[in-house]
Amino acid sequence: MARGPGPSALWVVRHGESMGNLADAQAHRSGAQRLTLDVRDPDVPLSPTGEEQADALGAWLARLPADQQPTTVLSSPFARAATTARRAVDASGLGLTIRHDERLRERDFGAFDGMTREGIRAEFPEEARRRDLLGKFYYRPPGGESWADVALRVRSLLATEALRHDGERLMCVSHQAVVMVFRYVVEELSEQQLLDVDRTEQVANTSVTRYESTDGGALALTGFNGVEHLLDAGPGDGAPVTEENDVPSPA
Repeated sequence: MARGPGPSALWVVRHGESMGNLADAQAHRSGAQRLTLDVRDPDVPLSPTGEEQADALGAWLARLPADQQPTTVLSSPFARAATTARRAVDASGLGLTIRHDERLRERDFGAFDGMTREGIRAEFPEEARRRDLLGKFYYRPPGGESWADVALRVRSLLATEALRHDGERLMCVSHQAVVMVFRYVVEELSEQQLLDVDRTEQVANTSVTRYESTDGGALALTGFNGVEHLLDAGPGDGAPVTEENDVPSPA
């Protein structure tokens, strides 16, 4: 069967470690109810480690065989993802064009933005109980998005970009929840299958999830949460592996 229209390969990359990840970790260690950040979520920058991770990703891309390297890049417009994409492309020397697409942005946390789990439980006890009832996939924070809402964005992006990037190797730079929802959409997982993966895996910063097109045009998973570029022992290469979860939840 001839391959249908669409990318020949799809890579979904989480952004590098951000200052928000560090603020979240510190807030949980101290038992604080809110993160200490002085910028809005779209403007949260990478940490120095996140910059190292993005550069390591680019160096690794440069070493791949030419027929395996990405040919085009889409990125969330949020600073931590956009900077990851730019630094990786610059370090790779591939000269790729980066387009920004808001459908790859972080999940909207609504009223929970900047809060820890402890803070949510303290300030929104009814919402915590509602989340327990609905479950992680369908629960929508006040004014925010559920994972199911993010799935609508991912479906829209794949529908339009499949034609635009027919035959190309497409790399998307995004966020933790979006990476997980790509798996739900592309692999046609059930809610329970996705939650089972989520319980056992933390999506690492700059990790790579890869799909390859089959003869029938479907995308088949060939690698999930890969961090080999961070573990490279070559001079000047590699970076620490970090796995902070950037999705607050009252659970």
